[in-house]
Amino acid sequence: MKRRKVLYLIGVFLLSLSINISCAPSQSGNGTPIRMGYSAWPGWLPWEVAQQEQLFAAHNVDVNLTWFDGYLDSINAMTAGQLDANTQTLNDTIASVAAGSDQVIVLVNDNSTGNDKIIVREGINTIADLQGKSIAVEEGTVDHFLLLLGLEQAGLTQDDITLQPLETGAAAAAFVAGQVDAVGVFAPFTTQALQRPGSKELFSSKDFPGAIPDHLVVSRELIQNRPEAVQALINTWFDTVSFMEENPAAAQQIMAQRAGVSVEEYQSYAEGTQIFTLADNLKAFTPGNDMSSLYYAAERTSNFLFESGLSKAQPDLSQIFDDQFVKSYADTQK
Repeated sequence: MKRRKVLYLIGVFLLSLSINISCAPSQSGNGTPIRMGYSAWPGWLPWEVAQQEQLFAAHNVDVNLTWFDGYLDSINAMTAGQLDANTQTLNDTIASVAAGSDQVIVLVNDNSTGNDKIIVREGINTIADLQGKSIAVEEGTVDHFLLLLGLEQAGLTQDDITLQPLETGAAAAAFVAGQVDAVGVFAPFTTQALQRPGSKELFSSKDFPGAIPDHLVVSRELIQNRPEAVQALINTWFDTVSFMEENPAAAQQIMAQRAGVSVEEYQSYAEGTQIFTLADNLKAFTPGNDMSSLYYAAERTSNFLFESGLSKAQPDLSQIFDDQFVKSYADTQK
């Protein structure tokens, strides 16, 4: 279930990718399959259910659903124009848009509600106790963002700790080896980190509702050229959620097999993920003044990426969301 390694694109990289694909024919025209990427995260695995239960076909949309073992590879492919749609976190999408990729969030798949954690050694009992401590986390990831949210709540900043920037797997290993006092990780690295004797969860994404949303992102070109296909994807999602509610055992078996874990392991990870319903989506796409609103969450995330130097610019956030397809589906349910 590796995911969430944020891509901070640079101009040369984008240019080289653009050159490589410039002569390739577009796959977004009418009658061609939608090229959609997804990877191992509980909120994205339902797309495997949609494929195996032929729910895409039920909505007359031809989808070339491509599995990525590495989440970063799916971000690269989406940025390069090799995908029409992809499953991504909010911060990865903002970073990609800030670097020049024209991507639009059209659906919220889920919120992390506990699968992202700050885990600490014995003797650390409050967030205030983190002052002066060494904390390993992968810079720019959602877990870095979660750490800063927790510090802010306690009146601290990153300057009050010693940040050890490490790749997520290496960060978990360093914590288990006793090299740092705390670590920010996501499942399944949370399980690894908690193997350190005396370690415990200090806080998690459950304590910051809406801070870590995961989405279906499409190219603006797809919206402009094939809005009916985008609508079909959204309709498929909600039918898939209904199927999962009515057939939990079958759905869990499909998702666990795709993720390469047992059903029991999948269930433990799924508990830290809130799959979004239609009502959840409508609420998330409503402007607000807390993290339950995508607009507010996007502003906080964009500021975090820019102020930490992980994004060279702040994108026009008014163009990053399009709720017309969720609202259109809602209209059919009235």
